[in-house]
Amino acid sequence: MKTTTTHRGVLLLLWLLLFLAGCQQSNDDPQPAPPTGQERFVSATQVATTPKATLQLLATLGGFGNYASYVQYDVAFYRFIYKTTFQGKEIQASGLLGIPQNTTTPPALLSAQHGTMFRQADAPSNYPNTFSGFELFAGAGFVTVIPDFIGYGESKNIFHPYYDQPASAAAVVDMLKAAQYYLQTQQVTLNNRLFLVGYSEGGYVTMAAQKEIETNADHNLTLTAVAAGAGGYDLTGMLTQIATVPSYATPAFLPFIIQAYNTTYGWNRPLTDFFQAPYAARIPSLLDGSKTLDEINAQLTTEPAMLFTPTFYANLKNSTGETMLKQKLQENSFLTWVPKSPTRLFHGTADESVFYQTSESTYKRFQAAGATNVEFFPIPNGMHRTSIAPMMVNVLPWFQSLNK
Repeated sequence: MKTTTTHRGVLLLLWLLLFLAGCQQSNDDPQPAPPTGQERFVSATQVATTPKATLQLLATLGGFGNYASYVQYDVAFYRFIYKTTFQGKEIQASGLLGIPQNTTTPPALLSAQHGTMFRQADAPSNYPNTFSGFELFAGAGFVTVIPDFIGYGESKNIFHPYYDQPASAAAVVDMLKAAQYYLQTQQVTLNNRLFLVGYSEGGYVTMAAQKEIETNADHNLTLTAVAAGAGGYDLTGMLTQIATVPSYATPAFLPFIIQAYNTTYGWNRPLTDFFQAPYAARIPSLLDGSKTLDEINAQLTTEPAMLFTPTFYANLKNSTGETMLKQKLQENSFLTWVPKSPTRLFHGTADESVFYQTSESTYKRFQAAGATNVEFFPIPNGMHRTSIAPMMVNVLPWFQSLNK
């Protein structure tokens, strides 16, 4: 067929338009590659390979005897260092990575969040010199990350931002992404399932990470299921209740959260603004990372009216008092967001440290907001330290049923 000059001109014009359109798309609408986690990863140093028999023994000694039968694998553990962001600056943080050995199928990835800790020596990355119980998930066949949290391990020079939602979420999300990258480099194949679990402060941190993952698609993470136990999800309600009871069984939590907010948000108020003598003078050394919860409790009083100054104590109960503190407590609570992923909440009905009502009211709010994937499991007569084992006996079979 003969091509005329007119036809050649039309073809040339079409080619030119297509070329210009392609150039415009590449310049004005770039499509960045999804994050790989490479920019978050720093190092992974193997610290132990623990046989399943040893993990089963640790389960029994640690009060998780009902869990021992689920442990089926030896586990290689690594001290894991990664980059995260705190107050707009990049820092290095750490945690523990557990890789089950010789699994028959690709394992799922799971992040486990520990409860409130005061001693630096208790940071999960110090394994095998410390044991949180969450290491058992790796023995049950999940590739498991346990973040130390900001303020422990590699980031111990920072005062732990206790119950700060952004810092809590970042510590988990960034470790997950760094771990995904590292596992890929080691030819450790994962399936496409991702689980979160945590108890006490770890329950709160778990919910913070869940919220961040579910509301920010840029992370490229999809949750399979989430289990959170005994977290302070409604911080305003918690502190209000503490201000109205004559006795509070775990006074160490109170200076910890107040000093964390005082430091994290740059208020730098003297501790005498909050605490009476002799407690105000004791608190810096009590929170220096060398003492256990029980040691700190022994140096404080269980009576909030005697621990707090009269002015501060009155302002906690006064709606117009301590507005900065109450505003931050409200910002760091979960008062408007609703979970999308399958979620189970757990709480002991006799919890003396983190009141049962905080989980009950949070669950009711989720229900009222239309959440269809959230369940609540009260643990009858469970106290703060006794409720984690019953929770785990529920969580593990649930996770395994979804990991298929």
